[in-house]
Amino acid sequence: MKKNAVNMNNEIEEKILKPFNGMAMLVILILVLLASIAVMIFGIAQELVVPIVAAVIVFCLVCILFAGLKVINPNEALVLTLFGEYYGTIKSHGFFFVNPFATGRNPVAEKQGAPEGLLEEFNDSNKKGSKSKKASMNKKVSTKVLTFNNGTQKVNDAMGNPIIIGAIVVWKVQNPTKAVFNVDDYFQYLSTQCDSTIRNIARLYPYDNMEDTDTDEKTLRGSSQEIADTMKEKLQLRVSDAGLEIIEVRITHLSYAEEIAAAMLQRQQASAIIAARQKIVTGAVGMVKSALDQLGEEDIVLLDEERKASMVSNLLVVLCGNKEAQPIVNSGTIY
Repeated sequence: MKKNAVNMNNEIEEKILKPFNGMAMLVILILVLLASIAVMIFGIAQELVVPIVAAVIVFCLVCILFAGLKVINPNEALVLTLFGEYYGTIKSHGFFFVNPFATGRNPVAEKQGAPEGLLEEFNDSNKKGSKSKKASMNKKVSTKVLTFNNGTQKVNDAMGNPIIIGAIVVWKVQNPTKAVFNVDDYFQYLSTQCDSTIRNIARLYPYDNMEDTDTDEKTLRGSSQEIADTMKEKLQLRVSDAGLEIIEVRITHLSYAEEIAAAMLQRQQASAIIAARQKIVTGAVGMVKSALDQLGEEDIVLLDEERKASMVSNLLVVLCGNKEAQPIVNSGTIY
């Protein structure tokens, strides 16, 4: 029994195999196979029973040993079990020979509805309809960097406003042994944990700063990168038991839900109009003050306080109005 491969929490510890060179073993098996055939022919020619039986037994054993030849491509791993016990994991790529009775395990690809892009070889075998190729490809666990598109989901932000948020997760299988044995389907496990993490993190922050003041409060719209980093940390803690590594989380979609989008658009338009009006009024006051100062310094016209107030009112109406003012020529006196 391999008790050293299981810790106190009944978690299987990864055991890296160092298998034999597959090419050398292939040459040996071919030579033994040819030798057994030659002995079989010699025994038949000489009518010797013992050499024939021995050659047949060796021939059958060599055929069984051929099943131990494994080809591992770059960025792939092979998790092996032997009669229900964890045998080991091959992480290096190449041509190897292992125990022919050891079988590979990959529960994700064994399912008929394996996600597209998880294992390209698995999808190719489905398209070709080759059951034998499909079975062989299912045994390998891809350790490539993959992208998971979480899609969009409706959640409530910290202010209770319904929003639509979507993200993508860049990830890879870091520990194939944990990915195979600790969870039933590590891809589905990642999808579920990603939905839960994004939903829980989005509830902690408002979509935008409703007070329009300069504060250090984080918002989904203004601090999207920082919040995405927080999502990455939380998601990594949740999927570490499955042997997965989260490389990056990016928010790809963020908007108000349809039932509140119109109201929020009006609020944004009102804020923009107020800000524009404030800037226009500030500029108009400065222009009026400059005009009055120049008139007084150059003694162009002397105005009392009442006339100054009337002139300020007229100038502000002209400068702050939405429409062009219609000029009226005064042919009389201003007094």
